[in-house]
Amino acid sequence: MEIKVNDNVLVLTGKYKGKQGKVLATFPKNNTVVVEGVAIVHKHEKARKANENSKIVTEEAPIDVSNVEIVCDKCGKATRIGHTVVDGKNVRVCKKCGAVLDKAYAKKAKKAAPVEEKEEAPKKRTRKRSQKTEEANKEAPVE
Repeated sequence: MEIKVNDNVLVLTGKYKGKQGKVLATFPKNNTVVVEGVAIVHKHEKARKANENSKIVTEEAPIDVSNVEIVCDKCGKATRIGHTVVDGKNVRVCKKCGAVLDKAYAKKAKKAAPVEEKEEAPKKRTRKRSQKTEEANKEAPVE
């Protein structure tokens, strides 16, 4: 299952079609997800102690993962998920704009992209003492 907790998703079918929400929980064995504000159900809770009251609780029910599609943070469109390798890790990417969907690797991907564009040789390291002697040699007139 490619949808993870805290992903922003769009509901594709059913009563809540077109609604966007954050994924609160995933159940890979059942192939379902719980989305914030989607599939609201009412549950009756019986009082368990003498000082409690019975109540009706509203909560989100799980919906099938095939009925939701992830929304890209960069382009804002619902998209399918592609995969690519960043720093040796297989990460999820937007098929429409190519942005990294995994928040942990999005920062690394941004930092890695400029490094790939320009390749500079590393600067030669010198000790402070040797720098001072070189400067002194340059300043001293040669006879």
